Amino acid sequence: MAFYTLRLRDDDVVEMLDQRKLPLEIIYVELKTYKDVYGAIKDMLVRGAPAIGVSAAFGLYLGAKSLLDLPEVNNYETFKKKFFDIAGFMFSARPTAVNLGWAVDRIKKLVGKEGKAGEKGREEDGSGSGLKDIVDLIRAESLKIYDEDIEINKKMGHYGAALLKDGFNVLTHCNAGALATAGYGTALGVIRAAVSQNKKISVISDETRPFLQGARLTTWELMEDGISVTLIADNSAGLLMRKGKIDAVIVGADRIASNGDVANKIGTYQVAVLAKENNIPFYVAAPLSTIDINLESGDEIPIEERDINEVVTVFGKRIAPENAKALNYAFDVTPNRYVSAIITEKGILYPDYKKSIADAFDK
Repeated sequence: MAFYTLRLRDDDVVEMLDQRKLPLEIIYVELKTYKDVYGAIKDMLVRGAPAIGVSAAFGLYLGAKSLLDLPEVNNYETFKKKFFDIAGFMFSARPTAVNLGWAVDRIKKLVGKEGKAGEKGREEDGSGSGLKDIVDLIRAESLKIYDEDIEINKKMGHYGAALLKDGFNVLTHCNAGALATAGYGTALGVIRAAVSQNKKISVISDETRPFLQGARLTTWELMEDGISVTLIADNSAGLLMRKGKIDAVIVGADRIASNGDVANKIGTYQVAVLAKENNIPFYVAAPLSTIDINLESGDEIPIEERDINEVVTVFGKRIAPENAKALNYAFDVTPNRYVSAIITEKGILYPDYKKSIADAFDK
């Protein structure tokens, strides 16, 4: 893989591939403050729930480090209060992707009095001399989240590859590859793993309006890796299914409720319904961190609405009449009855999802 999604450099600059420019330009941007990282998440330089979570962790480290330069931050309690304010700001960047909140909570627990950083804070002498140790712990934790994400994706790939037979044509919606994670990918990670087992897998990538992640990102990413991919218009999926040209569907997820309802990129629901009608398995690949066990069903998942200019324009050029009304929901929810299996780092989960998800968290 010749590209990377993001990284924290040794000079404490977050370097991120600007996914808004792909595939026409490959541009890496440098993010030097937590506000820069917030903006990158908000404005979709980076997207995909796992990648958003990793980005938030790096952003919190930059925020924590910036507090060391404030003269009024000279003890643990002041540091913690201001850091939690930064964490709340970062959490607000995008509401649907649960990994953002998961990463923020994980760092907050580290900094809280019960966490390792909190222990360091209780040890400091009141002069603020121990605060750098706390910041170093946050840095280490953010890098751990990054490394864990890649390892988790590879585990999901190992489990999920068993579901894909040699010669399968696999439809995917949006982008759930290395670009949506710290590396390797969730849905595309499963495909990568199957290909690495010498299975002949062909991918059908739908364009995924309005942001065209399938056309711009998935197709580019798979071509970079030499994996067979064919781009289709979103409204072609039903025809191809009926013609027997799709053997399985695999997608990622931005949030999964405890009953197995799945929030993913807008358009996922209709693909799932078409798959059910045509007796095609519909698989979801997502780490356990994407499962929100506090939600009873997908009805409780907040659905982000974005600027309608993403609908009425393409690459800055207007394609709809001036003053046309538009809606731009970024996600939809697929009820669990349409989901054949959920692929996680703990194995493949099958219905009854309420039970299998609970069991996975108990492992």
